[in-house]
Amino acid sequence: MPLIRRIPKRGFSNVRHGTRYIPVNVESLNRFEDGARVDEAGLRAAGLARGRGDGIKLLGDGELKRKLTVCVSAFSQSARAKIESAGGACELAQPATSA
Repeated sequence: MPLIRRIPKRGFSNVRHGTRYIPVNVESLNRFEDGARVDEAGLRAAGLARGRGDGIKLLGDGELKRKLTVCVSAFSQSARAKIESAGGACELAQPATSA
């Protein structure tokens, strides 16, 4: 067996340094009241965002039937378009600063 195949392979990986979002689909926002403000605390209280992550990302799967103001860490382009076409607003949540 050649020496290069016997030596363990180790290297650098960006997985530790990346941002990990909790995905939530637009369709699941229909459980909130019309005109409500939806943020990370509200999504966690409703059981839509579970687990650990650096924030919540809203994905555009499904159809939104309510006018909502959504404040999360990230939006997909289709999710932003669906919220705004329903008459709602999209706001980016400020990241927590550690000082």
